[in-house]
Parts: sequence; C-alpha cells; structure tokens
Amino acid sequence: MSVYAFIFARGNSKGLPGKNIRMLGGHPLIAHSIRVAQQVGGIDRIFVSTDSDEIATIAESYGVSVIKRPDELATDTAPEWLAWRHAISYLQAQGHEFDVFVSLPATSPLRGVEDVEQCLACLDSCTDVVVTVTPASRSPFFNMVVRASDGVSELVCSGSDVHRRQDAPAVYDMTTVAYVASPTFILTNERIFSGRVRSVVVPRHRAVDIDDIYDFKMAEILLADKEKTNVGR
Repeated sequence: MSVYAFIFARGNSKGLPGKNIRMLGGHPLIAHSIRVAQQVGGIDRIFVSTDSDEIATIAESYGVSVIKRPDELATDTAPEWLAWRHAISYLQAQGHEFDVFVSLPATSPLRGVEDVEQCLACLDSCTDVVVTVTPASRSPFFNMVVRASDGVSELVCSGSDVHRRQDAPAVYDMTTVAYVASPTFILTNERIFSGRVRSVVVPRHRAVDIDDIYDFKMAEILLADKEKTNVGR
C-alpha cells in the first residue's frame, strides 16, 4: 500500500501574515509538519502544495517535493478540498499511483508521530475518511448559544434536558492534526462528511491550530515546555 503525505500551505495568510514561514522553535512553521511526516512509518512520499515561491524553496530545503498550486486555489475563499483534488490529479497525470492520501496542515506544528500513525491505522475498508478531534471546552448541550439580531439567545441544543455540565454528552472539536482518506474518495465526493468518518482523539496540547498571533504564542509556549521536558529526561 502506497501512502503519500501532503502539506497545503498558502502564501497569503490574512490572520497571521507570513504564518507558514514564521520561525517556531528554530524551524519555519511548515517544517514542523514536514519533519513529522518524515518520521511516520509507512509514508512513502511527501509533497508541499503551495502558491508561494518562498514556501516552495523552504520545502525543497527540507527534502520534499513541491506541487505548484494555481492562484485561484490559494485564495481565502477557495475550499482546501479543491486543492486536495488538484494535488491528486496533478500527481496522477504525472504517472503516480498511490492508495492513501494524508494531509498534515502546517497550522498544527505540535502533532506527534503517534497521532498520524494512529490515523493511518484507522483507515479501513469501512471508513472513507479519518479526522482528528480534541475534547471541546464548550458544549452545545450546556453553554453554547445561538443569538438572534435582537440579542435573544438560546442553547444550540435547546431541546435537551441537560442541566449540569457533567451531564452533557462528550463533544469534540475537529482539529487540523491530520486527515487520511483514499484519493478516489476525495476525487468523487464534495466534502469530508459525504462518507463514513472515523475520528482519532488528540490531547489539546498537541492539537493547537494556528490561525492568529495568539495561537502562535500558545504554540511557542507549549513547544518550549515540551523541549524543556525532553532535556530533563
């Protein structure tokens, strides 16, 4: 079984300009995803899909191949699903054949090798996509509300009989730690939840998703703490 890993990284991030090449713990942000992919057993090839020449140069310096993403697939409004399709179709046109598609977004630099390997192990004949989740800090059954324009608010799950946080069903936030699927599923469907989805639970300290400077600062703190712990062993 052939497994290809992909890192999709645009050059024009609005939430945190230059995010994907910003230095974190001595490496550009995108390099953290590359380095994890290089350590995962079973991954055969690694590709970075980007519209940015600077990101492409960094990716190649870490020993991975680059797929040039068309500008129309690198805007704020372009669904990443279409970038996934583009990368798969591009490689297939080049004669590549692979069985498993793995996306490791650059925005989750604290993922562990074990997180990705667990996702790969969960993809089976009864599963179309594997995603990662982390325990949510808020619950639609207890303390998440929808709000009308006049300020009137009600619980998202307003019909539930939950009166204490402890009684609410466990809910999870999706993360960008990893996505695993077959190339065929991606090419023939419109979104992740078009198929049967399984999830892998990742602890919150490995599930930071960098969108703005506050997320980046949190990643710096957690990475420094991780490195300090490793030195002390």
